[in-house]
Amino acid sequence: MTENITSVGGGGKSDAGVSALTGRTGAGAPAETRGKTTIADGVVAKIAGMAAREVPGIYNLGAGMARAFGAMRERVPGGGAGAVTRGVRVEVGERQAAVDLDVVVEYGVSIVDVAGDVRTSVISAVERMTGLEVVEVNIAVDDVHLPDEEEESGPDGGRVR
Repeated sequence: MTENITSVGGGGKSDAGVSALTGRTGAGAPAETRGKTTIADGVVAKIAGMAAREVPGIYNLGAGMARAFGAMRERVPGGGAGAVTRGVRVEVGERQAAVDLDVVVEYGVSIVDVAGDVRTSVISAVERMTGLEVVEVNIAVDDVHLPDEEEESGPDGGRVR
């Protein structure tokens, strides 16, 4: 029998001498250990972006220019596909991932608490969905959204109705 190294962790089932990340091939090997699974950086970035956006106190992701260009791209048909990963950068290895986020927080929230909640949410989602160990989640707070600020892409942002 030969061994294949996979990029994601397995479930609670493992044979003696075979780690959760190592699979064996051959007729005698369990089905869940046969072959290799790879996860693209973009997949991890989408998971991290969605998990970060779900945290209360996060207004948006992305630095100022990235948000401005993203708002223009979203107005072009078919151009809004990158909105989920805007402000998210990841490095994915065979067993580990690192995530960098640029965020905009709501005015009045505790940035320290929101950052902790974002880290918890991102690490939980990425590790649960991919089996990769998240070694770090770096957060850069680029802006604070004030309640009276209007978003350019809001419903009243256009001149024509």
